[in-house]
Amino acid sequence: MKRKLSNKLVDSTRLNNNFFERVFEVACKIPEGRVTSYGAIAKCLGSVRSARMVGWAMNQSHFCKFYVPAHRVVNRNGLLTGKHHFENENQMQVQLLSEGIEVIDDKIINFNKYFWDPCKELI
Repeated sequence: MKRKLSNKLVDSTRLNNNFFERVFEVACKIPEGRVTSYGAIAKCLGSVRSARMVGWAMNQSHFCKFYVPAHRVVNRNGLLTGKHHFENENQMQVQLLSEGIEVIDDKIINFNKYFWDPCKELI
């Protein structure tokens, strides 16, 4: 798929790959025992309205040649909305629990305590 961008034809697949790489770079900086949201990563990358695209990137992260801690990226309310993209539906929760983050009914308890804001932390 091609689209016009500033008088040049640009392959949107390449644009997505570049965005995904930037998402992976931010996700890899999330410290163990902390979480962030799709929207926080999007905002950090200057694409405030691209939270869903960050979710798509997290879905593809399992195919990376390097480890991306996708389990540390949740929705803005602390819900494990990406859990279905793991090999086992409980894997996301198990990984968070192993890092000391309590999860009940697919929601992080004390989400604000564990929230890591890339806009503030990656200055």
